[in-house]
Amino acid sequence: MTATPKRILTVEDDAAIRRGIVDALRYAGYAPLEAADGHTGLDMAVRLDYDLLLLDLVLPGPGGLDILREVRVTRPTLGVIILTARGEEADRVAGLRQGADDYVVKPFGVKELLARVEAVLRRSPERPLDLASVDFHGGVADLARCEVCFSDGRRAPLSQREAELVRYLASNAGRVVTREELLANVWRLDPHGITTRAIDMHVARLREKLGDDPERPAVIVTVRGKGYMFAANGHGHSA
Repeated sequence: MTATPKRILTVEDDAAIRRGIVDALRYAGYAPLEAADGHTGLDMAVRLDYDLLLLDLVLPGPGGLDILREVRVTRPTLGVIILTARGEEADRVAGLRQGADDYVVKPFGVKELLARVEAVLRRSPERPLDLASVDFHGGVADLARCEVCFSDGRRAPLSQREAELVRYLASNAGRVVTREELLANVWRLDPHGITTRAIDMHVARLREKLGDDPERPAVIVTVRGKGYMFAANGHGHSA
């Protein structure tokens, strides 16, 4: 299995700065995404799947702090680096208090920016590998098409959430994944104070679609008191 490049979203209205950041990220091996204003940035920040957000605080439309607040509701574990100008200390403090992981002051050098990007990505929860399909006993889960293909020719549809759940569990095959970890990394919810019953219900439906015996599951194994584990004999294939 080969991991795809980390996706980094840059929300910055200064075209020259944004272009410099995007070019530096691409040259360093990342997959950059970009937005030039607050409306586009907010939409992309809450809708797209990516690994790190580089966020200017002063933007046309919704400001960076507005975007940060929304991101922290939907993506509580996402790494965020705020981009500020000299003299905006109060904004930097506000950003850090609202959950930003780090900041860089404009103008900044490429080496400094990349060093901070690498540091925040190391601290961020590991993103599941981008598996396109997962082999299991009796068939293949085609995650790109959101369906299960059995060896006897039968097919069963998967919801987007079920496909994401298979992807995360299979990316961590052989390791116990807690319900709280699934809430944070698949549901994108803060696991504190939230019931995990939804996780169990999704796993039950997923087992049914995979043909996994609920009494003696062989694909998604329950580890009592801890969480779930995808059987290590399954094989994933990268996109």
